[in-house]
Amino acid sequence: MSFLELTKKRYSVRKYKDKPVEKEKILQVLEAARNAPSACNYQPWHFIVLNDEIIKTKVAETYPKDWFKKAPVVIVACGDHSVSWKRADGKDHCDVDLAIAIDHMTLAAADLGLGTCWICAFDAKSCHEILELPENLEVIALLPLGYPDDETIPDKKRKSLDEIVTWK
Repeated sequence: MSFLELTKKRYSVRKYKDKPVEKEKILQVLEAARNAPSACNYQPWHFIVLNDEIIKTKVAETYPKDWFKKAPVVIVACGDHSVSWKRADGKDHCDVDLAIAIDHMTLAAADLGLGTCWICAFDAKSCHEILELPENLEVIALLPLGYPDDETIPDKKRKSLDEIVTWK
């Protein structure tokens, strides 16, 4: 499949099969993140893979949606602000670098027949405390991972190129 076909195949999955994800596939998704570019190649990320039901249940309290609790795996994507590149005006590129890595993971997952959903609307402070993370790490996103229960790719409404591109 071409890269553009893969981008069309990837969608936010909110219903997962009750089927474990093979460790080899999880490692491939993580490898995609590891290979992502970052500002000055600082790679200011750390990923926590949750597949233990007890810790997943605790983290699910930070985003209390029933479908989220059913994901077989959750990858917690953290940014390390102590090592991220900062532009001369002070702009910290940690979030940008994490976004690139997470996007690589979502596309790798889709390529492997897995589904993901990028979660940012969670209680980050509680999640940080539950996972007992050091101060330099910020939980940026939660990425549930599993086999989609419904493989019907929804019609993704997208703006036309004319609406989003200016040529000069």
